[in-house]
Order: sequence, then C-alpha cells, then structure tokens
Amino acid sequence: MKPIESISVFDMLKIGVGPSSSHTLGPWRAGLQFIKLLTAKKAINQTINIDVELYGSLSLTGRGHATDTAIMMGLLGTDPVTFPVEQIQAEIDAISQQKSLLLNGVHPLAFDPKTAIIFHRKFLTFHPNGMCFTATITDGSTITQTYYSIGGGFVVTSERKRGKRKIEDLSHFPYPITAGTELLAYCQETGLPISGVVMANERSLRSEQEIKDGINAIWAVMLDSMYVGCHTSGILPGGLNVTRRAFETHKNLIGDKSYHDAVSWIQAIRQTKVKFRQILKWVTCFALSVNEVNASLGRVVTAPTNGSAGVIPAVMMYYMVIENHDANLEDVQKFMLVASEIGSLFKKGSTISAALGGCQAEIGVSSAMAAGALTELMGGSPEQVLMAAEIAMEHHLGLTCDPIGGLVQIPCIERNAMGAIKAINACEMALDGDPKNAKVPFDKVIATMWATAQDMTTKYKETSQGGLAIQVNMSDC
Repeated sequence: MKPIESISVFDMLKIGVGPSSSHTLGPWRAGLQFIKLLTAKKAINQTINIDVELYGSLSLTGRGHATDTAIMMGLLGTDPVTFPVEQIQAEIDAISQQKSLLLNGVHPLAFDPKTAIIFHRKFLTFHPNGMCFTATITDGSTITQTYYSIGGGFVVTSERKRGKRKIEDLSHFPYPITAGTELLAYCQETGLPISGVVMANERSLRSEQEIKDGINAIWAVMLDSMYVGCHTSGILPGGLNVTRRAFETHKNLIGDKSYHDAVSWIQAIRQTKVKFRQILKWVTCFALSVNEVNASLGRVVTAPTNGSAGVIPAVMMYYMVIENHDANLEDVQKFMLVASEIGSLFKKGSTISAALGGCQAEIGVSSAMAAGALTELMGGSPEQVLMAAEIAMEHHLGLTCDPIGGLVQIPCIERNAMGAIKAINACEMALDGDPKNAKVPFDKVIATMWATAQDMTTKYKETSQGGLAIQVNMSDC
C-alpha cells in the first residue's frame, strides 16, 4: 500500500495561541516534546542547563512571532490549548527578571532568555523552521533533539520518523485520501457528501459524539475570538502601532442591537441591515477581529495556520448570519469536516508552511478550505466543492509572505479579510458553474502551488527579507 498521511480534522484545526502556528504554536509544542523526551529519560530533575538554537525563518522572524516566548512556555510544561493567555506575559517577565524557570513546572533551572535562546541566521537543510534543544545533565552528558515546525502547528523530528508515523496512521482510515480525484471517487461510490466521507474517517479514530464535541469546542474558540476582537479597541503590541479596526467597524455595523454574549450576538447580527456593502463589512470585520486577537497573543484556532486563522471563522459566520439564519452546530460540523479535508490535501500535495511556500500556503489554503466548505453548505455537489476550492487557490498563487517587522500584522491581518471575500466569491462561481467544464482540476492547482513555492525565492518565505518587509520600515509606522 502506498504510504500516505492520515490527517484528522483535529490536526488541521487546532486550538492554540497567536500570533503564528509555525513560529509560536509549533515551538511551544516542540518545548513540550522536549520535556516529554527528558521525562522518558528520567532526566528532568538532573537537568542543569538548557540551550535552544533557532534557525532560518524561526530566527529571522522569531522575535516578532514570539517564538522565544513560546519556547519558554513549552519548557514550563504549559498547555497552549488551556493556559490563560492573559497570564503569558507575567510568566515571561518572571523568567526574564529571575533568569530561571521551572522546567516542566517542577524543576528550578537557571535560564536567561538572552543567552539560552540563540538566533542563527543560517538554515537547516530539512526545513526552514528548525530548532535544536540541548539539555546538559548533572553528569556532564547532554541530550539533544532537533525539531522542525512545518506549518499549522505540526512539529516533526525527521522525515524518516514522520514517514513511519504516516504508514502507522494509514491503517485507521477506511477512506485513505491523497488526491481530490480519490475523494470524489469515494463520494460517488458511497453516495456521501465530502463531509460524510470525512466523518467516516474520523469515526475510525474516535466516537461520533467525541468528533462533534471536538468540533463544537473549535467553533466556540473561533466564535469567541471574533467576539473578543470585535469588542476590543486600542493598539496592537509589537511596535508597528497598528490600530485595531474590528472594534469601530463592528460598532458602526451593530448599531443599537442588544446582546449579552457571543451566542446572542449572532442573533443580534442577523437583525442588522444586510445590503452588499454591509455584507462586505461584516465579513471583513469577522476576519480582522480574529487576526487582531491572534496578533496580541490571544487564543485562536489554526485554520490551517494562525496567520490565516480569520478566514474560516469569517466565512462560517457569514453563512450563519447572512445566508442561513437557521444554521446550527450541525452545519458548523459539516463545514469544518469539509474544510479540514481540503486543507489536508494541500498539506499532503504541497505545503501549509509560509516558510516553504509563502502566503499562498496560508491565506491561499485557508481561502480554498472555506470556499469548498461553504459550497457544500450551500447545496453544492462534491465536484462543485473542489471546484470552489480550486478557484480560491488559483487566485492566490504566488502570494508572498513578507511581514513587516516579522510581526503577523501587516499585511497579514488584512489578507484574512481578502481571503474570506475571495472564498465566498469562489463558492458562488462554482455553484453557478459546471465542474465538467472546469479547465483547471483541483489536484492540478495543488501541484501548481507547490511548483510555485519551489520557484519562489527565500526572501518571500516568511523571512522579512523582501517585499513590504524591506520597503516599509518600522520607523515609518
């Protein structure tokens, strides 16, 4: 059997902390994995020193992406899914001031972030996002492990180990999928929509109720990030002096409608004016709100990355407050199942890492995911779902990743709004079109995206060495 990676919806959509899945959530998880390694070797209490070396994109934009913060939070043994985000800065301040940390929350260890976390400009060969953890033990020996944050919060140690895991995981799924053509074949064979095929695969890993509960939890975080973003004003951290815009936009759109929480907020939005301009503004507002929360180290869902976390919630919210006022959690579950499968196909056939593929790997993929998912909810066939995903990606091909100051703010936040609008447009074009007449197959656009990624120079791959990142200086802001 051909070895492929079986990717769950909960791999593609992960609850975490901003501002970056590859540069924040990934390093956080790497820190936790290193703690697990030390624990397995019974070395936690014998550790007298830890050094962490960052390479490539992690080094070049790591400070703006809070990579150093994430590594320290991982070494503390904290969970990025549940740790209170409002307490993160206090933990980091304490480590910096005391020059020590509690390894895994139990073992006091001298640790000065200025010297213990080393930023190298060079790149490792396996992936641009490399990091090497080294622990020195009381007997003078060392334990070293290199990790690679490959996008979307995924962390691997080597291709060989990852390949072994792929083969082991393959046995779980009744419908192993490597390409859009295979997915459509399963839909034709079973009569199931794409969400049905994906649900069948998920049921091989956990119960249907666990799947639904897990997706509901993901949506709760998405909804909360929109709600928080729309009700928080001020300036984003980092030095660019970016003003939060979702607050004022939301204030103007919601008017005098009353509500008391995120759920009643949905009902209030449904009562507002919905002419074309207002629809554009609402979708934009939803997307901006999530990524403003993300930029301030808030809790968001990688979808498929943190930098593109606003697209899928914005499009799902559009469906709930504009297209279908009777939409419920069952619709959310179908949407997320379809979106995750489309994202997984891009991950398998191309990349969801901006350090490998530029922003087409983040906003482009998230827009394709949202477009396809919306199309199924709007009554589209499986073929139209993939047609919508293809259209969305086709018009993001070549999009560069050039964050100013290494921060996930400019142009990242606005790009989420553009990606969401394009997703809705792609959905409508697919619904009005005949997939038999489509000239660009879904699988071909994935292959084209990967070829484009390989042709793209490193300075446009999350290094802040090209594009807007060098044309616009921090001092200009």
